[in-house]
Amino acid sequence: MGSPIGSGGRARQPSLAQLRAFAAVAEHLHFSEAASDIGMSQPALSGAVSALEEALGVQLLERTTRKVLLSPAGERLAARARTVLEAVGDLMEEAEAARAPFTGLLRLGVIPTVAPYLLPTVLRLVRSRYPDLDIQVHEEQTASLLDGLAHGRLDLLLLAVPLGVPTVTELPLFDEDFVLVAPKDHWLGGRADIPREALKDLDLLLLDEGHCLRDQALDVCREAGRDQGAPVTTSAAGLATLVQLVAGGLGVTLLPRTAVRVETDRDDQLTTGYFADPAPARRVALAMRTGAARQGEFEELAAALREAMRSLPVRIAD
Repeated sequence: MGSPIGSGGRARQPSLAQLRAFAAVAEHLHFSEAASDIGMSQPALSGAVSALEEALGVQLLERTTRKVLLSPAGERLAARARTVLEAVGDLMEEAEAARAPFTGLLRLGVIPTVAPYLLPTVLRLVRSRYPDLDIQVHEEQTASLLDGLAHGRLDLLLLAVPLGVPTVTELPLFDEDFVLVAPKDHWLGGRADIPREALKDLDLLLLDEGHCLRDQALDVCREAGRDQGAPVTTSAAGLATLVQLVAGGLGVTLLPRTAVRVETDRDDQLTTGYFADPAPARRVALAMRTGAARQGEFEELAAALREAMRSLPVRIAD
């Protein structure tokens, strides 16, 4: 048996065709049956096995005029060959799934002020229209989501925009107004024409640092002429806690319109008020890495979500 080292001093790698031929012979212990099984001529199969033995520098078969036997090395390497061929088969199946849209794994990152209110719509759409899509949801704040997107831990984000990140492409879904939530019998409760200037002197309750909704609410207040040094009396980690602080009479807050029904219906100590046009609002979008391999798929998903969200109290983006 010759050496497996080629003329350049580098070991020759066996080909998949050689491994497939050897695995077939190892299974059938018969050249004619093995050749028929894999659709190869018998001379080509015999040559492929001989070339594999040459490449490996190991005798794999004991050939006689009546039968074919595996050598001790052939017994061991046949199992290895089957493992390699199975792994290649798995690779090809995974590649096939990747070529097919809306299949395989989708890791979706969502901010906390969107997740409870939009995920039911998103998940219903995915289950009904894209049943082969395995969606995993990760609820995190915006900075963490962007880091996950940049490093490949996440594939797609659902969050408030604009982000101002050059490497991220935004696919707008809708705009939604902010609603004033106040304690029961508050003088602004029930109104549909609240001027933004009313925010200048209210006891404002906001989410903790790091939530984009906090920053958006502060932007609204600055636009209304509120002193940037005006105190935010209390903050909370989530909207449910924030609303309960309002119900307890500690102040007022701003909620995105999609959150209002979920967060206020369970407490009769709350009232809501709506701003005069143009009301302060936020935009919600999908966000992906610019030039993402699945860009076409994500754009189609965004279009489907816009249709699915028309029943929500939002203005669908063009």
